[in-house]
Amino acid sequence: MRSAFIKLHISILLAGFTGILGKLISLAEGPLVWYRMLLTLFLFFCYLAHKKALPRIALREALRIGGVGVLIALHWIFFYGSIKYANVSIGVVCFALTGFFTALFEPFFEGRRLSPRELCFSLITVCGIALIFHFDARYRTGIILGIISAAMCALFTIAMRKVGRKHDSSTMLLYQMAGGFAFLTLAAPGYLALFPGLNLVPSAFDPLWLFLLSSLCTIGMFLLQIQALQKISAFTVNLSYNLEPIYSILLAMLLFDEAGQLGGAFFIGLALICASVVLQSAYAARQRGGVV
Repeated sequence: MRSAFIKLHISILLAGFTGILGKLISLAEGPLVWYRMLLTLFLFFCYLAHKKALPRIALREALRIGGVGVLIALHWIFFYGSIKYANVSIGVVCFALTGFFTALFEPFFEGRRLSPRELCFSLITVCGIALIFHFDARYRTGIILGIISAAMCALFTIAMRKVGRKHDSSTMLLYQMAGGFAFLTLAAPGYLALFPGLNLVPSAFDPLWLFLLSSLCTIGMFLLQIQALQKISAFTVNLSYNLEPIYSILLAMLLFDEAGQLGGAFFIGLALICASVVLQSAYAARQRGGVV
């Protein structure tokens, strides 16, 4: 169990850089995610081919895992849309609502009752987001996109936990990226019709940022996260990922001077989000045996 928590928190640290790289990349959210999934699929395929470890599974299972990849693609598009329409700090703080949506969705898919404890911890996060939502009308579009992103992430994590019980992390990541990339490619004509005139060609430094995003912050992060989910519940994983905004916000303040764009309500809301993480972590630490 201890090794699972270590892997989880390393993956959270890597995830903290995704918002920063998304801000640095000049592409809009749609092309950005398309390139990210293409490059991740290519790099990981080459790695597995070199190791002679390419997984082969039944078509039905490949389609199931690919469907989880569609949820990843949607989560990323709304996440980077939130950053583009607002800023890194807003985008990553809205991500903290993933725990709230998981507390609502997971009992339905697992066939159990809602947990008052999970809802209580999550509602603290909701209060924090509500404070942030009202502090500046300029960021409301970005906040709405961030909330949708959190809902997509909750569904993705629950689905990955259910599907991933039968497969190792390498199989999951490869077919998830393939499914997400195929979905985005098929949806591209409709997306471009809705947003004509988008720049589809990466600028000078975009290839470097995309490589780091795909290798460390996707392949590295997801392999660690999938391994952690084999021992830790989806709710605990998602709530622990509320620590991601702390890393991203500190980096955004340092690199993009976002501190001047944020008011007191933002930091009060962030404090409430941190409180929900502390409470859940303290509860989990008292548990003995089983899946947290």
